[in-house]
Amino acid sequence: MTTTPEASPASETERTRAVALELLRLIGDGEPALIAGLFAERVDWSIAENPTVPWIRPRTTRADVADHFRELAAGQRPDAAHSSVDVVLADGKQAVVTGRLAGTVTATGKTFRSPFAMRLTVEDGLISGYRIYEDSLAIAAACAD
Repeated sequence: MTTTPEASPASETERTRAVALELLRLIGDGEPALIAGLFAERVDWSIAENPTVPWIRPRTTRADVADHFRELAAGQRPDAAHSSVDVVLADGKQAVVTGRLAGTVTATGKTFRSPFAMRLTVEDGLISGYRIYEDSLAIAAACAD
């Protein structure tokens, strides 16, 4: 009789890291529907809210995720020269990405730069938890007229 080995923690970690890397790739490609396809139907989402930044608000569903990335694309132009990913770490269902983001707010023409950390929870190959830590005040200042 043969038995099927259960998924090892290393393989879960590898799957989580692969989802995190795919998310980064799709964000770079700028395809909101494809990005949203990496998310579970219900998402535990958190980005520090600021009413000055129209794309930063609560989200709870996969459709909300697509809306976020559409609004983000409409509201700012990324600055690839000053944006970077420093590290992608994964452990089991959790992944952390750190780096720097930069862009120009479309409505004001003002630029922003911020370090960021992204924490993801990946379950069954989909992102069920999404946390972004960034300098939301710098982004809000760039949004203000």
